[in-house]
Amino acid sequence: MIARLAILGMLVIALITGAAIYYLQVYAYYDDVSTNVENVQLTSIVSGDAEGILFENVKAIDSDSSPLRYRACFETGLSLALLTETYEIYDEAEPRVAPAWFDCFDAEQIGEDLTSGGAVAFLGNRNIQYGIDRVVAVYPDGRAFAWHQINFCGDVVFDGNPTPPECPPAPEGLN
Repeated sequence: MIARLAILGMLVIALITGAAIYYLQVYAYYDDVSTNVENVQLTSIVSGDAEGILFENVKAIDSDSSPLRYRACFETGLSLALLTETYEIYDEAEPRVAPAWFDCFDAEQIGEDLTSGGAVAFLGNRNIQYGIDRVVAVYPDGRAFAWHQINFCGDVVFDGNPTPPECPPAPEGLN
């Protein structure tokens, strides 16, 4: 009888622990930052600087626990033709999976559409944090999605290797 109670106790503790870990990974560290989005930027082909674009109906999440947790969904009234002539295309775009509850962002579908040409990815901000780029994918109908992605410099430095010569110096503590 005591053994059964001990086993039941261990199962209850394991269930509570599993539920807590799930909650912490999927919900706890995300904040809705939709009302904090003041501008959406894309990097100009001409100047190389990030410039604000028109946007509306933004829904965004972020987390202090990782720079890669940023996701946003929004709409822009700018045509894809204008955007491709004005802003830098991001060839290595790989959308990051968002939590299931953030249902406007479907990374798998966005990735397929980028591959098939149904959407175009642009560089939003290079090194929004060292080694992290903000990428923005735009569809012909004006739907757009943004996420953060590790760039070449971040990939090298975060693996513990010296900063390549073509990269800006890494902040102290990363090398």
